[in-house]
Amino acid sequence: MQLPQAKLESVLDRFREIEARMGAAADGAEIVRLSKEHAELRPVADAVGTLAAARAEIVDLEEMAADPEMAAMAREELEKLSERLPGLEREVALLLAPKDKDEHASAILEVRAGTGGDEASLFAGDLFRMYSRYAANQGWKVEVQDASEGEMGGYKEIIASVTGDGVFGKLKFESGVHRVQRVPATESQGRIHTSAATVAVLPEVEDVDIVINDADIRIDTYRSQGAGGQHVNTTDSAVRITHLPTGVVVTSSQKNQHENKRKAMLNLKARLYDMQRQALDDARSDARKSQVGSGDRSERIRTYNFPQGRVSDHRINLTLYTLPKVMEGEGLDELINALIADDQAARLASLEDSFG
Repeated sequence: MQLPQAKLESVLDRFREIEARMGAAADGAEIVRLSKEHAELRPVADAVGTLAAARAEIVDLEEMAADPEMAAMAREELEKLSERLPGLEREVALLLAPKDKDEHASAILEVRAGTGGDEASLFAGDLFRMYSRYAANQGWKVEVQDASEGEMGGYKEIIASVTGDGVFGKLKFESGVHRVQRVPATESQGRIHTSAATVAVLPEVEDVDIVINDADIRIDTYRSQGAGGQHVNTTDSAVRITHLPTGVVVTSSQKNQHENKRKAMLNLKARLYDMQRQALDDARSDARKSQVGSGDRSERIRTYNFPQGRVSDHRINLTLYTLPKVMEGEGLDELINALIADDQAARLASLEDSFG
C-alpha cells in the first residue's frame, strides 16, 4: 500500500501541535484531553517516523548504488530495506485506518439461553465458563452482576463485567447467536440435539459518555430469587433500575445493595451507549453487512459441533477441529485473532478507498 506523503505529514504535524499545546496549557480539563490525544497519536507518529526514515534511506541507497565502489553494499542494504518496507507501510496503514473508539474499553458480557430448553441453559453456562477462562488467560477480571440459574444447571441468563485493557476490542466479535450440536446430558437415547445461546458484548462507558437524569429512572429493591440455600438473599438487597424514556431494565442481585446500585447504573449506561452505537451502525448498514463486527445479535455466528469436535465461525468461513481447547478458553484466541484480522483487512480496504 502506497500511503500518501501528505497524509503522513499531516499526522506528524498534528502530533507536534498537540505536544506544543500541552506545554502551554493551564486548564486541567484541556490538559487531560490533550494528554489522551497525545497518547493515542504517539504510536502512530512513531510508526510514521520509522516509515519516513526508511523511505529516505531507500533514496540514499539508490543514489549510492550508482557509485561503482558502493554499488554492491548499497544493493544488499536496499534489498533488505525493500523487504521491510511493505510491513512498515501496513503497520502505519492499520494505525491510520478507521477504528472503534471503544477498542480499549472494558465490557459488559451477557449470555442468555436461547432455543433448546434445559440444554440451552447448560450451553449458556459452558459459554460463560469459556469466556471466564479466556479472560483469566488475558489477565482480565470477571465480576458477575446478575444471574438466573437453569433448573438442570447452567444459566438462563448471566451478566458480568469484564474489566481490563482491550476487553471490548477482543470480545466485541462474540455478539450473536451461538449454536451447539451435541447429545445433551438430559437425553437418554443418545440423540444429537441442536440448541442455542445468545451473547451480547457492550462497551463499558465512562461517566462523561452518558448522562442519566434522576427523573428518568425508577429504582426498586427486591429479594433475589436463586437456586436455593446460600445463594438466596435474606434481605431486599437486589436492585432493579428502569430507564423510563427507553424502557430499558437492568438488575444486579449480589449481597451488597450499594454495590448492586453501582453495578446496575454501570450496566444501564452501557446499554444506553450501546443503543447509540447501534443507531450509528444502522445508519451505515450497507457497510455493516460486510463486516464481522456488525453486532447483529440475531445473526447465527458460530456452531459448536461436539460429535465432530469442531467449531465453525460462519462470518469468515473458518472451521477448527479444536473444540475442547476452545471451550476451555485456551483455543478461543485463534478464532478471535482471525476475526480481528478480517476486520483489519476491511479497515485497510476502507482506507485505500479513501485515498482513491
